[in-house]
Amino acid sequence: MAIFRNIVFIAALAGLAAGLAMTAMQYAGIVPLILKAETFEGAVPAHDHAAAPNAAAVPHTHDHGDEGWAPEDGFERSAYTALANVVTAIGFALLLVAASELRGGLTGWRQGIFWGLAGFAVFTLAPGLGLPPELPAMPAAELGQRQVWWVATVLATGIGLAILAFRQSLPLAVLAVALIVAPHLVGAPQPESFETPVPHALAHDFIVMASVTSLVFWVVLGGVAGFARSRVQRIA
Repeated sequence: MAIFRNIVFIAALAGLAAGLAMTAMQYAGIVPLILKAETFEGAVPAHDHAAAPNAAAVPHTHDHGDEGWAPEDGFERSAYTALANVVTAIGFALLLVAASELRGGLTGWRQGIFWGLAGFAVFTLAPGLGLPPELPAMPAAELGQRQVWWVATVLATGIGLAILAFRQSLPLAVLAVALIVAPHLVGAPQPESFETPVPHALAHDFIVMASVTSLVFWVVLGGVAGFARSRVQRIA
């Protein structure tokens, strides 16, 4: 019971720090790019451009008509965005801390950062190679297909990296590489057309900023989790 309580406490602390850091970076770098892209949205037919699950995903701030309740622009929207980011971060932190406990637990912030970088590779870098972050007015494949490919890629990459890190065997290493590469050989779902009014430079800036935000998110998440876990262990 004490171990479970410690995991929850460490995950909550790391998730709070990482969620707030991600929120600040979103509003500093990502939201302005989304607002720019929204000016092009009327130039193409409406489509579903919801992003695949991603630690750096940002709720779109544009209006699609009567879609039910939505927070008001300003403080209310910012507060709900921050809350959503913190809750999401705590969920990822629980996965990270629980997985690290299976390997003896994090011994400090440096080791935590390495685990955070692994989380970035699994949840952002690998799926982002096939499904890069999308701006409004950009074409996208059917949402369900993208979600299936995203989940399969995350699982395959996570298992592959775990085998490479913790199983020293040539056959297993070959299997791990095959798992990591397989989703990209199959290929991510693609839209019927790639035509978009969004300038290439704007789309490029968004992908870079979303990736950097996610990288910072995972580094903060892992670093804080490692630091908190080492302090809890000392007290215990």
